[in-house]
Amino acid sequence: MNHISPDPEPERSTGLEPGGGVPPGETPPAESSLPEAGPRETHNPSKGWARGPLAVILALAVLIAAFFLVYALILIL
Repeated sequence: MNHISPDPEPERSTGLEPGGGVPPGETPPAESSLPEAGPRETHNPSKGWARGPLAVILALAVLIAAFFLVYALILIL
């Protein structure tokens, strides 16, 4: 495994003070990206909602709306 050091190299970076600090008003050197930063992803799940959970949510929404409609009709009559 070859790791790229995210620390700046003083001999290649301009404007660094002794100890690796950056003087005020100057942009610090960019960090390098570490290719081994996260776990290896071998399975990409499908995007979107599955039909089962979506059907359950829609059925509950319809039942709740029907309950309040019937409750409103009972109060009016």
